[in-house]
Amino acid sequence: MSADTSHQAPATRGHLRIYLGCAPGAGTTCALLGEGHRRAERGADVVAAGVETRGRPGTEALLAGLEVISPPTVAGRGTAVEGIDLGPILARSPQVALVDDLARSNAPGARHAARWQDVEDLLAAGIDVISTVSVPHLESLSDVVAKITGTAPRRTVPDPVVRAADEVQLVDITPEVLRDRMASGHIYPPQQAEAALRGWFQAGNLAALRELALLWLAATLVNRSQRHRPGGHAPGLGSARERVVVALSGGPEGEALIRRAARIAARSGADLLAVHAAQPGGPAATVHAALAGQRRLTESLGGSYHQLAGEDIPAALLAFAHAENATRLLLGAARHTRRWPLLPWPGTTQRLVRGGNGIALHIVSRAPTASGASPATGEPAGEEPTREGDNDGAGHLLAWPRAASRAVGP
Repeated sequence: MSADTSHQAPATRGHLRIYLGCAPGAGTTCALLGEGHRRAERGADVVAAGVETRGRPGTEALLAGLEVISPPTVAGRGTAVEGIDLGPILARSPQVALVDDLARSNAPGARHAARWQDVEDLLAAGIDVISTVSVPHLESLSDVVAKITGTAPRRTVPDPVVRAADEVQLVDITPEVLRDRMASGHIYPPQQAEAALRGWFQAGNLAALRELALLWLAATLVNRSQRHRPGGHAPGLGSARERVVVALSGGPEGEALIRRAARIAARSGADLLAVHAAQPGGPAATVHAALAGQRRLTESLGGSYHQLAGEDIPAALLAFAHAENATRLLLGAARHTRRWPLLPWPGTTQRLVRGGNGIALHIVSRAPTASGASPATGEPAGEEPTREGDNDGAGHLLAWPRAASRAVGP
């Protein structure tokens, strides 16, 4: 299902459609090129900019007949560099630009570090963009993907970039069909395909990634349906918005806590707030770099970062949570080590429980997936995500429009 939401976006800004896949070879690039041909047949001015065929005959056949703006070449070598040639595309000013692989990194010296930033420039210029992204490249899910596949994604795209699209379509495919495509040589060359089928493309991995895609889409649909109700919030909440606060100690567990909090916030349409509380004088020098990275991650996931100072750390956290009308508070489990105590304040958990006054407290352990975590969500057994809405996950193509009026949940 999909909807035309063009009347809701400013006339000067282009519209973004994204095809979302669970893994390479799911068919997102073919869907992108197919839509490009359909728009061209209807009279739209369409160019392909940054569409990689990766030597796949089917993809190359779909690219034929479309105007291609090739990337620049390396001086003296005659070889194309990675990325898109943003300047010529802006000068050409087509109605529609096909830009594959939203999470791709650009070559050194490019105007932007990442392709999604190029897409922002195209949209700002009034050019409609059709793009693709794979679920493993969503920033909030990178830790879960690493647990599923054993490999952390090398590049990611901030979730808010994808959620802000005017339309997202999930190109659904079963693990069996995807493995058949791989075995038939439609995705990778034979030798590479054999290794992939034994590793990353195992049926269990693909099934978990597919479930992860459906859960992420469902959470976003719930979020959108709440935001587009009168008043911009769920019924019964008055003018209040849910707020999820994650407490950071500056230790290495911080990024996992932030991603977990972001997933919880997405499921309930809540605001994400990350907070580090330190005694007067500020955080220790040893945690400055970690906190800087965690602040960047929080902001890339659409959240805000806050720094507190106080002699009584638990009291400062509670005061902040109550002042922000927090509905949930996440922090790491009490596991002390010499170097990285997750809860370095005596009696923190008990004091937060006693002083929470209605705030749901989430204590997040660092247990590995084998100890009982869901392979798709990374949530510990017994801490099941809230699920809302109808289940119509069957079918090849699922989508949400910008003003979705119905929530679809797993």
